[in-house]
Amino acid sequence: MTRVIHTGDTHIGYAQYHSPVRRQDFLDAFAAVIDDAVDGDVDAVVHAGDLFHDRRPELSDLMGTISILRRLDDADIPFLAVVGNHESTRDGQWLDLFERLGLATRLGDEPTTVGDTAFYGLDHVPVSRRDDLDYAFAVHDADYAALVAHGLFEPFGYADWDTEEVLDESTVAFDAMLLGDNHTPDVAEVDGTWVTYPGSTERASASEREGRGYNLVTFDADATGGDDRAEIRRRALDTRRFVFVEVELREGEGEASVREQVRQHDLDDAVVIVDVTGDGDPVTPAAVEEFANDEGALIARVTDRREIETDDEVDVSFADPEDAVRERLDEMSLSAAADDVEEAIRADTVPDSNVRETVKRRVEERLEDPDAFDRKSGDIETSTDGDDADGAGPDETDLSNTDEADPDDADLSDTDEADPDDTDLSDTEDADSDDTDDADTDGSSAIDGQVSMEDYL
Repeated sequence: MTRVIHTGDTHIGYAQYHSPVRRQDFLDAFAAVIDDAVDGDVDAVVHAGDLFHDRRPELSDLMGTISILRRLDDADIPFLAVVGNHESTRDGQWLDLFERLGLATRLGDEPTTVGDTAFYGLDHVPVSRRDDLDYAFAVHDADYAALVAHGLFEPFGYADWDTEEVLDESTVAFDAMLLGDNHTPDVAEVDGTWVTYPGSTERASASEREGRGYNLVTFDADATGGDDRAEIRRRALDTRRFVFVEVELREGEGEASVREQVRQHDLDDAVVIVDVTGDGDPVTPAAVEEFANDEGALIARVTDRREIETDDEVDVSFADPEDAVRERLDEMSLSAAADDVEEAIRADTVPDSNVRETVKRRVEERLEDPDAFDRKSGDIETSTDGDDADGAGPDETDLSNTDEADPDDADLSDTDEADPDDTDLSDTEDADSDDTDDADTDGSSAIDGQVSMEDYL
């Protein structure tokens, strides 16, 4: 029997809403996963990509990550991982650095055996390069096998990767595919193989409303029963509270009504998201945000979703200018090279005096890859969507033996003495995922990106 924690999309270094507190939250969420791994004495922690939010993590984020991985190493628990699209660099990966330090194993086409299970890895690969993949994995002599990969796989939302093709063409028969990239936790069975996402460990978007967590995966045919060879249970993480306030204004109602509805919630140290709809009077988002902050909120964002009459049809949101810019850029389907230039111009970490040189270097690095100058076709960067506003729930919920699993419900009806603290995701027939956080960078098994570690250091 082999028990592993399956996590991913930790996005360490993401200063959401430009908040240093939120930046620390992402590192703390990863630390909580590792603490659970040590306390639970699992056989390994499997990370499915996007450990970092971008290719140029701050030194504090690197040092914090190393400190956390040392705790795992001190407990003799291996950290197995692949590279995601957000963190991919050109000449080497941060994961390679951790491997050199003896703190991680980068998974690939050779098996890494833990207990009686062989683990393989598949880094994020852009759609344009997937036709060149042959899915040739080396043979193993373990009882079970799992593929860890980063990408948007069928049958989940926004999928651009054919899961059946991967399983059919692979030279190894996998009992499970442990995935990253989709921030919505979900599970499905494809050709007799369990395919699952653990979701992100922190809310990378206000639309990720359900609670955050990770998967506990057990490879043991005797324990799972029936024909299953893997059992997948979901465990919750205690992360920063998000308070979602939906305000529908009636005619004659205005800012005072919004404030009153905001006041009815516990805002202490929470990220407060207020959506205003209806037919009421105009609302000044900044004034409501200031009110929420005075009431104890860590961060407040107000979006007035009502149509504003102008000469052109414009959807205006003051919730986060950065999000608005990113949404518009996504609609433009810029090439990877253009994305590099755009990021350099707007990045807080690039001094104005260095912008010209940074842009020049990034374009030069892309010259070896003509595809980097082609506009994207259909690649979508979005965030996830959930239904549980407060994120509250049991540490684990058991969904075993359901015919059609609703991602919002935990059906315990067909279990033998189901533990209310456990969520078994293994035996769902149909699971649907809505949103993802994916950027089409050129990170892949061929390793591509913006900057080398040498340039960074």
